[in-house]
Amino acid sequence: MSGNTCVIVGASHGGVNCAFELRKQGFDGDIVLIDKDPQLPYHRPPLSKAFLLGGDPTALQPLKAQSAYAQSDIDLKLGVEVESLDVSAKQVVTSEGAIDYDSVVLATGATPFIPPISGLSEAKNSFVLRDANDATDILAAVQNTENTINHVVVVGAGYIGLEAAASLSKLGAKVTVVEREQRILQRVASEPLSTFMTHKHKANGIEIVCQKTVSAVKTSEANQLVVLDDGTELKADMIIVGVGVRVNTELAQASGIETLPQGIVVDAHMKTSISNIYAVGDCTVFPHPTLGDKCHIESVQNAVGQARIVAQTITGKVSTYDEQPWFWSDQFDAKLQSVGLPKDADNILVREEGDNALSVWHFDGEALVCVEAINAPKAYVLGGRWIAKKVLIDKEKLTDVNVAIKDCVL
Repeated sequence: MSGNTCVIVGASHGGVNCAFELRKQGFDGDIVLIDKDPQLPYHRPPLSKAFLLGGDPTALQPLKAQSAYAQSDIDLKLGVEVESLDVSAKQVVTSEGAIDYDSVVLATGATPFIPPISGLSEAKNSFVLRDANDATDILAAVQNTENTINHVVVVGAGYIGLEAAASLSKLGAKVTVVEREQRILQRVASEPLSTFMTHKHKANGIEIVCQKTVSAVKTSEANQLVVLDDGTELKADMIIVGVGVRVNTELAQASGIETLPQGIVVDAHMKTSISNIYAVGDCTVFPHPTLGDKCHIESVQNAVGQARIVAQTITGKVSTYDEQPWFWSDQFDAKLQSVGLPKDADNILVREEGDNALSVWHFDGEALVCVEAINAPKAYVLGGRWIAKKVLIDKEKLTDVNVAIKDCVL
């Protein structure tokens, strides 16, 4: 293996874990880890939660200590732009020069999508929330005593938008969330979970506006207004846009690697269509034994799991990606956890776990395929275990809160 060079493009969760997993798997060649962000790679999930609240000094934790990269002989190049991938010459061309490679791992992630809203680009205190710079800018605007943030409009009611809404509400702002779909979290969660979280946000003073879109932003010296498609005008000292992301496939496309609109196409071993080039994380479309041939999942867990597979593949081990996806979110006093995907579910059961807790169980016929839990960790843990082991559930017992979850197995 000595003499081989693996270049990893992107130093977030997928790229960093891939680099260290390569060493764990016995790779003794050169590892070059490149990212255009000059900051030491960090955990991203807290950005819209603890970090945005500004009260947790450990909220922006590095994925690995600075010294760990040197100890594992990983050449970490931060603040360096990858300009192109020369497949014929087997070189990664960067802003600091070309690097010869034997293998490349693309962990290029995704970029927030900015909708074409009239006046948005000229708006004051308008932000997306994807990285530490975004979160830092939002927090600085909130803490700026010369420009008080009293009214915030969040565009998009996915997890990031709602987490930001909850955090900014806790900081004292009056928050309105605008969502074009019929309900919040419509693309990522079930109706019972959406209903629960709608009540949670409204109980904490957040206004939820669904089935409306933003048509314009009007900014003047006196005020700033977000204009909805029905003519409603919302005062907005700050605007947070969280309507989704655009997958970063440009480098792969320019290199002739097969891509789809939702990502870089890889096989179960994380191989792209070009030999010795791999991809992991949010930028991928991949096959899964239970979820289908063209899965696209944006989560830390998915990036970390795929990083392990590609490291094993590069070091000559036969391994395929088959992990069940899981997600989590903190909003006010609600911890949301889900495992599996409900894409093939044809029936659901709701288990009321208490005044501030519930779990939603998704079945494809009799097969459990997904569990969503709010403040119900046992349901989440057992559900994930049962999905993996294909355990059959007594549905009648499951809906009876007097029966312990562990006793609901057939």
